[in-house]
Amino acid sequence: MGDRMQRAQGKAKELKGRAKQEAGVAAGKPGTEARGAGEEIKGKAQNAAGKARSAVKKATR
Repeated sequence: MGDRMQRAQGKAKELKGRAKQEAGVAAGKPGTEARGAGEEIKGKAQNAAGKARSAVKKATR
């Protein structure tokens, strides 16, 4: 997977997780809130990995 694709997918997961987390808060469901928080963290990590990969590519050019 390319670095741009990884960053895009990470951002999508992050936004989806944030929405799920807010829906869990609004509905009063702590399980949904926790799953959303976890998904948001995974998205942030994937986005960071894509950024790191981009930085390595730029440094080695």
